[in-house]
Amino acid sequence: MKLSDIRIEYSSKKLNLNEINSNPLEQFKVWLSEAITAQVNEPTAMHLCTINDEGHPSGRIVLLKGADEGFVFFTNYSSHKGKQLAKHPVASLTFFWPELERQVRIEGTVAKTSTDESDEYFKSRPEQSQIGAWTSPQSEVIPDRAYLEERQLEIEKRFNSEPIIRPENWGGYRLSPTSMEFWQGRPARLHDRVFYSIKDGNSEWTMERLAP
Repeated sequence: MKLSDIRIEYSSKKLNLNEINSNPLEQFKVWLSEAITAQVNEPTAMHLCTINDEGHPSGRIVLLKGADEGFVFFTNYSSHKGKQLAKHPVASLTFFWPELERQVRIEGTVAKTSTDESDEYFKSRPEQSQIGAWTSPQSEVIPDRAYLEERQLEIEKRFNSEPIIRPENWGGYRLSPTSMEFWQGRPARLHDRVFYSIKDGNSEWTMERLAP
């Protein structure tokens, strides 16, 4: 089969301006809740796109760990994305829930969460995930798999008789949105797209319908 022959017709739902929340953060929570209820695969998985030193996009999948006034995720500050965010504190997020024929695109500014918030989340992680945060020099070149396994044993031995604390180079980020777009698949590729934006110094969101 040719890739160009693969087609899926979207027809399960609609998206009307007069039926959705005027605040996109609240509307996102509705859609996320529906994705979780529908038991879609990895409902909190999101594509995080940062900017590298050449001004090129750099993307990867991370997991959403909080949705309040922004979108929270956790990682190694010394990783590629951490270094890129330190120089260019802007990013985009994309959620795709194919079972619901829905997509959400988000753009905004990024800042580290507080140390208390990072500590709290780190303590909630399974012990092996805490060990993993200490073990992996994320994004660095390593000689082989054995290198990681040896480091893991060393870390486990180190924390065998004491609580595992959060590494200083690991913690959270919060993306504060400046624009959000909700996409609902529709027949004949005439999809519904609702775009929210907010201007500097303004606390009110504007909402517009975009052509598919």
